[in-house]
Amino acid sequence: MAMSSNGKKGLLSDINVTPLVDVMLVLLIIFMVTAPMMTRGIDVRLPETTAKPLPQEKKHVQIIISRKGDIWLDTLPVDEGSLKTELSRLKNEGKADQIILRADRDVSYGVVARVMAAAKEAGIDNLGLVTAPEKVEPPGRGR
Repeated sequence: MAMSSNGKKGLLSDINVTPLVDVMLVLLIIFMVTAPMMTRGIDVRLPETTAKPLPQEKKHVQIIISRKGDIWLDTLPVDEGSLKTELSRLKNEGKADQIILRADRDVSYGVVARVMAAAKEAGIDNLGLVTAPEKVEPPGRGR
């Protein structure tokens, strides 16, 4: 608390908000720096193709297959046995009209085929495969 400067004896009851503002600004900066790190997804190296991306009207359910063969349904880790059950549940709830499959390029073809079969058995006919754009060297560069 501060002393009065108008000559009267007594204490002022004003709150000094400067330290509070300083703390809030530091917290804001910390959250701005750490927030992008918290929303990071699963690392998947997609195969490269020359196909153009298709326009998407809404957010779809994603099946992600990591390099190790781990399967994720959006952010939920699942095994091959429970994948069909989860997809059937999402289909019945109306949330899985279309499935987007993101598989690492080093994953076994058999794993991808089994995941696609599980989606088909769950009644999902609309399945999209996600690829990365192919890196094309500009003309005129020698090898």
